[in-house]
Amino acid sequence: MTPEQIARHLRRANGVARRAAAMGRHPFGALLVAPDGDTVLAEQGNIDTVHHAEATLARTASLNYPADYLWGCTLVTTFEPCAMCTGTVYWANIGRIVYGASEEALLALTGNHEENPTLSLPCREVIARGQKAIEVIGPVAALEAEMVAPHQGFWAQR
Repeated sequence: MTPEQIARHLRRANGVARRAAAMGRHPFGALLVAPDGDTVLAEQGNIDTVHHAEATLARTASLNYPADYLWGCTLVTTFEPCAMCTGTVYWANIGRIVYGASEEALLALTGNHEENPTLSLPCREVIARGQKAIEVIGPVAALEAEMVAPHQGFWAQR
């Protein structure tokens, strides 16, 4: 993916995150992008503490697309996927992850919030323990402030 495609998709995922927050859900958003790097096949906002945007999207994708096709796809997400979501992307056979802001940035926003007890386990470490060479791009420093914006004040109000 080109830097322009990455920026466009991260901004769209952030729009999904804002819609999730408007529905009272946690402000996370994810997209599944086709192998062409342009076509968005699906988008998903966070549902709740267990049904994260990335894992829900990866599960749905695995039911609708063959594994060999998904290997050419990209999961684009506003924040670094947690261990659960990274594992689901791995098992769904999605070949690339792009994320805007790191887990550390999320921890700085949420602290020890009971609805989002973050794990200090980078997605790259989870992938390194597997048998697939999933490409990871992120965090994207130039867009991190945009990814963080929907979280400003959100967790303090919960």
